[in-house]
Amino acid sequence: MIDFKKIEKDFPILSSQVNGNRLVYLDSGASAQMPRSVIERISNYHAKEHANIHRGVYELSERATASYERARSKVARFLNVKDPAEIIFTKGTTDAINLVAHGFGRPFVKSGDEIVISHMEHHSNIVPWQMLCEEVGAKLRVIPITDSGELDLDEFENILNDRTKLVAITHVSNVLGTINPIKKIVSTAHNRDIPVLVDGAQGAPHMKVDLADLDCDFYTFSGHKTCGPTGIGVLFGKRALLEKMRPFEGGGDMILSVTFEKTTYAEIPAKFEAGTPPIVAAIGLGEALDYLESVGMDAIEAHEKTLTDYAYQALQTVDGLSFYGTSESKAGVMSFNVKGIHAHDMGTLLNDEGVAVRTGHHCAQPVMERYRVPATTRASFYLYNQIEDIDVLVASIKKVQKIFS
Repeated sequence: MIDFKKIEKDFPILSSQVNGNRLVYLDSGASAQMPRSVIERISNYHAKEHANIHRGVYELSERATASYERARSKVARFLNVKDPAEIIFTKGTTDAINLVAHGFGRPFVKSGDEIVISHMEHHSNIVPWQMLCEEVGAKLRVIPITDSGELDLDEFENILNDRTKLVAITHVSNVLGTINPIKKIVSTAHNRDIPVLVDGAQGAPHMKVDLADLDCDFYTFSGHKTCGPTGIGVLFGKRALLEKMRPFEGGGDMILSVTFEKTTYAEIPAKFEAGTPPIVAAIGLGEALDYLESVGMDAIEAHEKTLTDYAYQALQTVDGLSFYGTSESKAGVMSFNVKGIHAHDMGTLLNDEGVAVRTGHHCAQPVMERYRVPATTRASFYLYNQIEDIDVLVASIKKVQKIFS
C-alpha cells in the first residue's frame, strides 16, 4: 500500500498552488512529475560528473560513461531483460517507433506486404507506418475496437495473413485506458512468425512489465511519463532483430571504422546511438526507475486501480457526463465529456480551480472519429494522486456546469 504522505513529500511540485488553489495534477498520461531524488541526481551530474562519454580516458568522462551505462542496466532490470545491449536509448517513444520503422521496416517490408495496427493507436504508432507503407507500397491494416474500447481479437486473427510483416500495438490506450492482452496478441502473431512491436508509453510507467514473459520483439517507452526527464526514451529489441536492422542515424560513436569507401557499424547498442546521446536524461531515467521500484510497481498498479474505480463511480454523479473506454481491464485514464460543455472550455475552467487535465484529441484522432466526438477531457492518475484529488475534480466539474447553466 502506498504511503501518500511520504510520496507527497517526494514530489516538490505537489506543494504548488494554481490560482490560489492546491495543484491537483491529473495529466500524468502526458508527462509525469519528477521526484526530488531524480531532480537531485540530474543536478549532481551537472555539478560533479558532466563530460562526454565513451571517448574520454580521463576520470570525469569515465565516471559519466559508467553512470550512463548503469542507467541502461537499470532499464534492462526494470523490463526483465537479461542482455542490456538490447536496450537502445532514444529521444522518446516516438523516436523509438520511427527507429524500428526505418531500421526494420524499410529493409524488410516490401510492396504488397502488410503492417497491422489498431484503431486505438497514438499518432506515433500510426504515422511512421503510414509513411513506410506509402514509400514501399505496403498496406496498413487496422484492428477495430468495440464500443467499450476493447480490441476485436477475432478480427485481429482474421487480418493476419502471409503478407503481414509486423504487428504494432499499444500496451495501454492513452485515451481509453484499455490494457490490451499483449501476451495473447504476441502469441497469436508469433504462431505465424510475425514480429510484434509494443508501444509501452502508457504501460511501463504504471505496471510491472516482464518482457521475458510477454515475449514481444520490440517494446518502447518514454522517460518523461515514468517520473524521469524529457528527451529520453527506450527501445528494447531482440538481439537477432537489432543485429539485422540498419541504423536510423549515422555519425559518431555508431561505427567501428570509417573510410571514404565504406563504413563498418558498431555492435548494438552503439549501432543505434549516433552522436552524443542524452547522457543526463538517461541517468535521470535510471534514477526514476530506481524510485518507482522502491515504491513497487505492483503497489503502483493497485493504487491506480483504486483511484480509477473510485473516479468511475464519483464521475457518474455528474449529470450529462459520458465516458469513453469502459473496458474491465483498464488503467488510470478517464476520458469523458459533459453535455453542453466543450472539452477545451472544461479544461480551461478546471484550471481556475487548480485542476490540471488534458483536453483535445490526445494525438489519437481515429479514436475521436470512432466515438464521433471532436475532443474529450482526460484525467490520468499516477502514484502521487489520492482520492481527495478525484473529489476536487468532481466538485470542480460541477462548478463548471453551474457556470454554463
